[in-house]
Amino acid sequence: MKVERKYGTMYVVMAGILLACLWTATSECADQKATATAPSLYDRVGGINNIAVLIDDVIERSYVDPVLHANPKIAEAHKRFPKAVYKFNATALACQVMGGPQKYTGRTLKEAHQHLKINEKEWDALKAIFRESMNSYKVPEKEQAEIIGIIESTKGDVVAASSGK
Repeated sequence: MKVERKYGTMYVVMAGILLACLWTATSECADQKATATAPSLYDRVGGINNIAVLIDDVIERSYVDPVLHANPKIAEAHKRFPKAVYKFNATALACQVMGGPQKYTGRTLKEAHQHLKINEKEWDALKAIFRESMNSYKVPEKEQAEIIGIIESTKGDVVAASSGK
């Protein structure tokens, strides 16, 4: 993945949900560690530098996304918690679950997101943000599918259980 900046200024943010989306996938990604014949997802997307740029873009987009900001709990969390900390933690977590050497040491995704009451619409908005960002940086389809799979594996810890169904 070659980092090509499509947007003049990147505006996105969603690290809170991002952290949730990647935390539980750590054990599921152990099989993606580099082997003699198959490089890890981390290596295939270009390592920490490319992942950091992607995460920065996702977070900037999420901070201005109207669907996510319609949830007052998410909007408040974005105001309270320093964006740079979200980006740092989200990058460490993304690198770890993609097979890199970085270690995420933050809260579990469930702990970090249960108070946000994230619904299906907001979850779908986050996935759309990831897809838009990955497309803008020309992440190959195979790697995009793997990343979305990692995110999907965390849904149970991020999305609030619906009481009406």
